Amino acid sequence: MSELHTRAQARAQEKAAGPAVRHGRLKQHHPLKALLKIVVAVIAVVGITGVSLAAYATVDVVASVKKSVKLVDAKGKETTPGVGAMNGAFNVLLAGSDSGGGNTAYGDREENLNDVTMLLHVSADHQNATVVSFPRDMFVSIPSCPDPKGGSFDAMSRQKINNSLSYGGLACTVLTVEKLTGLDIPYAGVIQFDGVIEMSNAVGGVPVCVAGDIKDPYTGLNVKGGQNVLQGSQALAFLRTRHGVGDGSDLGRISNQQVFLSSLVRTIKSADVLSNPVKLYGLAKAATSNITLSDSLNNPTTIVSMAMALKNIDISKVVFVQYPNHYVDGGVAPTTDAADQLMSALQNDKPITLTGDTGVGSEADPNAPATQAPATQAPATQAPATGTPDSGTAGGGSVELPSDVHGQTAAQYTCSKPFSE
Repeated sequence: MSELHTRAQARAQEKAAGPAVRHGRLKQHHPLKALLKIVVAVIAVVGITGVSLAAYATVDVVASVKKSVKLVDAKGKETTPGVGAMNGAFNVLLAGSDSGGGNTAYGDREENLNDVTMLLHVSADHQNATVVSFPRDMFVSIPSCPDPKGGSFDAMSRQKINNSLSYGGLACTVLTVEKLTGLDIPYAGVIQFDGVIEMSNAVGGVPVCVAGDIKDPYTGLNVKGGQNVLQGSQALAFLRTRHGVGDGSDLGRISNQQVFLSSLVRTIKSADVLSNPVKLYGLAKAATSNITLSDSLNNPTTIVSMAMALKNIDISKVVFVQYPNHYVDGGVAPTTDAADQLMSALQNDKPITLTGDTGVGSEADPNAPATQAPATQAPATQAPATGTPDSGTAGGGSVELPSDVHGQTAAQYTCSKPFSE
């Protein structure tokens, strides 16, 4: 009887105390520490009211991160810049691979060429951004590159730049562009076809002006003249088209891509994407899910830090420029004097002023807002050239590039020009 009473008392005490807490061995998740740092960074960016939403988005982004790529310097030493601290100037390289990423929808594509190679330079004061496009058929020297399977490849004195990705992977493309430009590039990524589709979807489409109907059977592009909002497969086809624009060359494709990219910048800025945690992390997820990033960039905190650095740049200070080049037998070659001017400006963190036209694949938008500068001139916000001819500088310390260097700012409204013989 005493034993029953004791058991009853024990049950009553247990009931009063509530459910027992059972302690077990929890699995340790190594990404948790990094995740905590990311959440803290998000709180700082978004503010207390957005913490729950941003934290959820961050977990979602972290789960989507792909395996990254190690970058090396010219001596083969691994480069490991500080992650998350986006102070001062920085350079990011993006290579667009034509491999299709293994998606059979794009056909049997065994090659892995960087048909698109772009370098983003953001100034130390975060007031200027320059995006340099390198023609795929430009002959350059490729330095010794690490072999992903071990060892290294020999240097080559004259190869087209789009061979660098297949030769030694993303690290080799970075080393090649570093050698060509004299810039340190600590951040890089490779985007494939599906990645372009998802990035365009993440912003809800990009409005582009087309000066006439474009139909390109090689890429599947079929757009009518006028304004078109492109996303998904049509955005990809638009960025890939070469036969459908300008003179059918890769140089025409570059200026056509700049029509899209300048509109993309305006879209992101007008929709306050860089200040909106939902949209910003939507872009971050699209990036980490679909772009193979360098170790230094494979972190949502770093991506957010870069976005915050870009947030306040005026669109007239976002300049898209084609690396200076000229035709030679079998491709194009760097135009040394103009290229040295451009690279010297970036090395010395000076803004650039364009004086040439936008390129063979685009033209001024006749329906551009009246307050915008014509597409064939330097932006109205830039001061006219006042430097001496040999200084190459314009008012405000900017470097004025020769008129045979093509490009545009994000503030200039342009239209894609259909192919013509």
